Amino acid sequence: MKTESAPEVGVIVVAAGRGTRMGTKESKQFLSLKGKPIIVHTLEVFDRHPLIGEIVLVTGEQDVDRCRAWIAEYGIAKQVKVIPGGAERQHSVYRGLLNIGTPWVLVHDGVRPFVTSGQVTSCYEAAVEHGASILAVPVKDTVKQVDGQGRVTATPDRRSLWAIQTPQAFRRSDLLRAHEDAETAGFIGTDDAMLVERLGIPVKVTEGGYSNIKITTPEDLDFAEIIANKKEYRGEDKL
Repeated sequence: MKTESAPEVGVIVVAAGRGTRMGTKESKQFLSLKGKPIIVHTLEVFDRHPLIGEIVLVTGEQDVDRCRAWIAEYGIAKQVKVIPGGAERQHSVYRGLLNIGTPWVLVHDGVRPFVTSGQVTSCYEAAVEHGASILAVPVKDTVKQVDGQGRVTATPDRRSLWAIQTPQAFRRSDLLRAHEDAETAGFIGTDDAMLVERLGIPVKVTEGGYSNIKITTPEDLDFAEIIANKKEYRGEDKL
């Protein structure tokens, strides 16, 4: 009798932040987009993806029950482990790592519902080939480095600058070691790749898409409605 092989990759979806830039009482990841919470749209991307074997959703302790209820209500087929997060995003990811068992792991922002299946696959495959991978897009604007007095100190070459997105993909053992090393050193990074970089592990940039936005402001939510309508019209990655 043929036995199924163990899943190789899982995803930690981070949705524990409260957020202040949205200007709403409700957390941004739970706001409605096309009739259902943003976090549900995000989970559906990974629920549909054939490579994803495990899903861990890290959210606020007060939000665990309603997230579990939404998972049932909206028919998420894969089992999703919902756990409470920590004080910082970094601590939330670490808790997710302790609750996932796949040898490869993706870390994804709960408020990025427009990542495509193809981008998820590309990020994972690049990590397997190179050791770690992150989605990113080339910066389109000129970027200035500015000091504390608001004066320009440098203009980096735009051709070398990329805006980083998620998912980010790693060997689970590498990312776990990176988090534990950062915790010991009292280091807080701005993303998981930064922690892995501290260990000297090379990180491959995989081109994402400009529609893979992080919804953090009211303007982002307006833009998200436009993206959702276009995707629905084109029949891309069901919303």
